[in-house]
Amino acid sequence: MAILERNDKGAVAHLHMNAPERLNALSDEMLAALQDEFDQLKNDQSVRAVILSGSGKAFCAGHDLKQMTAGRQAEDGGKAYFKDLFDRCARMMMTVQQLPQPVIAQVHGIATAAGCQLVATCDLAIAAEGTKFGVNGVNIGLFCSTPMVAVSRNIPRKQAFEMLTTGQFIDAARAEELGLINRAVPAEDLATETAALAETLAGKLGAAVKVGKQAFYQQMQMPLDQAYAYTGDVMVENMLYRDTEEGIAAFIEKRDPDWTQ
Repeated sequence: MAILERNDKGAVAHLHMNAPERLNALSDEMLAALQDEFDQLKNDQSVRAVILSGSGKAFCAGHDLKQMTAGRQAEDGGKAYFKDLFDRCARMMMTVQQLPQPVIAQVHGIATAAGCQLVATCDLAIAAEGTKFGVNGVNIGLFCSTPMVAVSRNIPRKQAFEMLTTGQFIDAARAEELGLINRAVPAEDLATETAALAETLAGKLGAAVKVGKQAFYQQMQMPLDQAYAYTGDVMVENMLYRDTEEGIAAFIEKRDPDWTQ
């Protein structure tokens, strides 16, 4: 049984974390499987949207604490292993946002610590009502410093700091209110709602979404004037696409575009 399953439907790739007995923890094996699939998706022009979900009772419970504890047995107390682990996790998270395709987290049960980081990292997220979110490492003496990077880029500063320092969970309704997820839906509608969003995204011009996603994350790191200069150049490039010219013509002529991509 694969730890990570991939099923493609049309232009949508569905990645399903399949380690329910470990609450889909980001173990060494899970990180490697996710990194491998994301690396393959980078160059897969047939896929225009990605769904990421988890099996069993949880979306993802964060790092595998049993593996981390085993890593302490090294002569250095685990220092080299921990550094490598967090580097590998950061690389995987950054790869999600480097993909040309939008990635949607389909969240249920719990998303804690690095699992919450994974939700925050995905471009979009839909959660089942009743899902719990937390960056709760502080409860066991480990401040969620790396999950903090993604979470603090999704929700307001004071709310992020409260979650990090109290270790308290928030529910899906609060997560939606803060902007951690796009929306909460009844559990029975989770898969349908996520698939519908993915199909909507997959129906757009892939080249335009690719350049737009890249620009979205780049401009967020820039001062206002640089952001406008950069995105202006991106729009010029986008306007010169053959399919963009066709899309505009189709809109003017009130017909469906005949895109080549």
